[in-house]
Amino acid sequence: MEFLNRLLGIDPNYIIIGLIALFFTLEQIMGSPFNFKKRAHHLLQNVLFQIVLVGINIFFVTFQVFSIDWLNNNGVGLLYLFELPIWAKLIVSVAFYDITAYWIHRATHKIPLLWRFHRVHHSDTTMDSSTVFRFHPIELTMVFGLGNIVTAAVFGTDVFSMALYYFILYIFFFFEHANLNYPKWLNSTFGLIFVMPDHHRVHHQQDQFYTDSNYADIFILWDRIFGTFKTMPLEKMKFGLVEFEEDNKQTFLYLIKCPFINIKRTTSAPDKRTPTTLKK
Repeated sequence: MEFLNRLLGIDPNYIIIGLIALFFTLEQIMGSPFNFKKRAHHLLQNVLFQIVLVGINIFFVTFQVFSIDWLNNNGVGLLYLFELPIWAKLIVSVAFYDITAYWIHRATHKIPLLWRFHRVHHSDTTMDSSTVFRFHPIELTMVFGLGNIVTAAVFGTDVFSMALYYFILYIFFFFEHANLNYPKWLNSTFGLIFVMPDHHRVHHQQDQFYTDSNYADIFILWDRIFGTFKTMPLEKMKFGLVEFEEDNKQTFLYLIKCPFINIKRTTSAPDKRTPTTLKK
């Protein structure tokens, strides 16, 4: 437990910097399934989202921690009805944060106002490890951030388990989005319980039939249980959204303001898709 305390005591920004440095470097020196160009420019546009988020989080994280601590101090939530070993409570709490995120994620695809912000993440036509940063800051703070407070209110989760959840989540996010070749056996082993890159690539597929699936971040079990799990061959994938294919719609400034622009959601017919360029 002392080791876990020290690990979670590390500034999350250092963890994120380490993960992007690792995965982005691996994408440049190892085999990758998709042939994308202008990686440095793409990285810069996506990093700008993270810089804005860090600035906003100075204020919002304080509010989030204060709210969850208040709920804990007043014994609010299901976990206060049971006595569990600390390790069991941590595992269950991480699962509670993840299943809440699953349902919020589904909502961002189905509710038009939420989709306006969430489509920023799906707009990336050349997904790689830096796509992890491409979230509209309003979505992360006001939707998923408030969702953490709701999780604590309903289930009785605490700040420590939230820190553990995010530590695991960061690793999964970079693992899932990276433009790297992964062994297929992952899907039939760990992929029975956890989200694998091939699962999340389906979620970023341009065809809305596939985009609206595989919502889970850590446990693919939620998609399997609630009927939103889908698969498709790697060679048929085309990332992004049809309405964001132009280069001028891939810039940080455009994506920050696009939730406030009326952009009609469109999808290409499955038989007319042009797959993302695969490396030979």
